[in-house]
Amino acid sequence: MDERIITSHKLEEDTFEKSIRPDSIDEYIGQSDVKENLKVFIEAAKMRDEPLDHVLLYGPPGLGKTTLAYIIANELGSNIKTASGPTIEKSGDLAAILSTLEPGDVLFIDEIHRMPRYIEEILYPAMEDFTLDIIVGGEGSSRNIKIDLPPFTLVGATTRAGDLSSPLRDRFGIISKLNYYTVPELFEIIKRTGRVMEVAIDDDAALELAKRSRGTPRIANRLFKRVRDFALVLGNGSIDLDIIKTSLGRLKVDELGLDETDHQLLMTIITKFNGGPVGIEAVASSIGEEMTTIEDVYEPYLLQIGFMKRTARGRIVTELGYQHLKINKDGTLF
Repeated sequence: MDERIITSHKLEEDTFEKSIRPDSIDEYIGQSDVKENLKVFIEAAKMRDEPLDHVLLYGPPGLGKTTLAYIIANELGSNIKTASGPTIEKSGDLAAILSTLEPGDVLFIDEIHRMPRYIEEILYPAMEDFTLDIIVGGEGSSRNIKIDLPPFTLVGATTRAGDLSSPLRDRFGIISKLNYYTVPELFEIIKRTGRVMEVAIDDDAALELAKRSRGTPRIANRLFKRVRDFALVLGNGSIDLDIIKTSLGRLKVDELGLDETDHQLLMTIITKFNGGPVGIEAVASSIGEEMTTIEDVYEPYLLQIGFMKRTARGRIVTELGYQHLKINKDGTLF
């Protein structure tokens, strides 16, 4: 996976996210509609003394789906068990996870869209009737085993809701989409991170960092961590606007959060393909990247801010993209 600092996908260095994760729904910043609805559903489930309906959280990576899953468990006063879709390869893997659940537990499955279809089918009765039907043994000696499960809540997270099969999606009673964060919301997150990590950051610096975080808390926190290093070595440990501009300049993250790779992608379409439209295969070949990497890692934010468009004929760099790169449509610099 791409190792850019401003990628919204999880990197190994993001383990510190756990230490700054909010514990309650009231501490969680942003996603107001999702948050307020979940508060009602959780409170109603507790009043009825029933498990919360199964929850599907979807949206771009880095927006807090995992954090919300932990908060749901905390608010319910339950334990949480975690798994990842790609790691559940056999029916026995799923059976082992489900058999450890206790009444009221939350089971969080990240990247649930990458779970094999035949595993999904085992999950259906577990979600609907809290029973597990599995076949054990080899050919000629196989037998069906039915195991009763305690009531539990499945929280699934996905960046590709469209890749979920309809039968699985229909079994979630609560489906919530997480959207990119606003600059004021990211400002609040950055200020909170500063307090938790005991690093002073002034308001101008926090605002500038928020503007360059691509609408994504994971990127905001990762950049905060890098900027903190520059503040410690080049300054007195406090983060001010000068430190932000110096450090992000050296990290080559521009005022909108674009880096060298974003610029290369846009410039390739402009210079080699006259601004588009151009097919994704041609773009991928020109910059030496996989098509899926471009679609999943590079494009979402460029599309979100209107620098690129997808059309039936291919990708196009928009007028806003040209303006940001300070290039006229005829290819000359402003």
